[in-house]
Amino acid sequence: MKILYVHERFGALAGAEANAFITAQELGARGHYIGILHGPGTGKNEDGWKQAFRERYPITEDAAAQTYAALQSFRPDAVYVHKMANLEVIQTLVESGVPLIRMVHDHDIYCMRSYKYHYFSRKICTRAASLYCVYGCGACLVKNSGGAFPLKWVSYRSKKKEIALNRRFHRMIVVTQYMRDELLRNSFDAGKIEIHAPVPRMGDPDLRSSFSDRNLILYAGQIIRGKGVDVLLESLARVKSKFECIILGDGNHKAYCEELCRKLGLQHKVQFKGFIPQEELKAYYRECSVVALSSVWPEPIATIGLEVMRYALPVVAFDAGGIKDWLKDGFNGHLVPWMNRDAFASSLDSLLQNKEQARKLGENGLRLVSTRYDFPSYIAGLEEMFGRAIAEAEQNCARQIPPLEGGYSLKSTIKVSA
Repeated sequence: MKILYVHERFGALAGAEANAFITAQELGARGHYIGILHGPGTGKNEDGWKQAFRERYPITEDAAAQTYAALQSFRPDAVYVHKMANLEVIQTLVESGVPLIRMVHDHDIYCMRSYKYHYFSRKICTRAASLYCVYGCGACLVKNSGGAFPLKWVSYRSKKKEIALNRRFHRMIVVTQYMRDELLRNSFDAGKIEIHAPVPRMGDPDLRSSFSDRNLILYAGQIIRGKGVDVLLESLARVKSKFECIILGDGNHKAYCEELCRKLGLQHKVQFKGFIPQEELKAYYRECSVVALSSVWPEPIATIGLEVMRYALPVVAFDAGGIKDWLKDGFNGHLVPWMNRDAFASSLDSLLQNKEQARKLGENGLRLVSTRYDFPSYIAGLEEMFGRAIAEAEQNCARQIPPLEGGYSLKSTIKVSA
């Protein structure tokens, strides 16, 4: 198969980029020909991306024309879209007739704020996209991270158009049942939605925690408001057991959380270590007794949970978004009612005080992730899904790419290989 990836960046950055890169590598290793239509580079591991994507088509100016040209040049059997909000790109792809598969990494497609919870109340949104987003939620004004002004305008009409275009994709790939429900809430076709959870590679099979008396609680992730590190600190202030907590990661909420840590008198128990390379995490896993996942926004899946389960570590997390797909209360950790700090503290206490139980829950998690989230099966599932989407398109024979407005036209037909 010839598969053209589409993504807003080129190079390593975050979870979406990691998933695009690793799946491209594996599909390429299985003999498929992989290219990419992409936005600006990240400056990170771009050489690795050049090896994974044999043909590359940057979007620099006229997005519609460059998308059309990439389709004509690469002649894909299928297009695999990751994060891409440019409606000119999406509309050109939809009008091409090529089988389109979308990986839904987050809430960007159907949420004007992109994170599905209210900034001030932090209450998780359970509505479909509607005019309430404008008049009830005020989501037309959002934080502007990269501009001169602190806020920017989001068009409700453009968001509705984006949803409508994405409904025309042949497959929508989601990571949890929760994310499937969100698409259904926004009137996507249930028959086009498939769950393929992004599975990390296997961990070190010989690495196990000592569950020592150090009572180490570990947090690893971004320190932004939605990740709830401030709520974690307020929960830690209620923990009765002796403990040490290490917080790994950076973000724009870090300074606030460090000040809150001092105000709560936790500065001798909690250390902020900043960002560390992936390999160095293993040193913390060896000493860890429990992993705290304190997200208060509705996580699509929270892949850090899947990662730490590969090292037989129990997890304590708030019931937010798709976490409940893999965290079963009392089986591989504790799923705590949303924002309930007392319950979070009590769950941490129970695992710190009963190391045998913590070890048992960790082993349960390892068995679950090893069977349900198996990496070769994940890649094989994607491969099979692409094959089905292409076979369905074959029934419609060849697909003519219509000429773009403004006279840009190539009279050729993209055909599906057998």
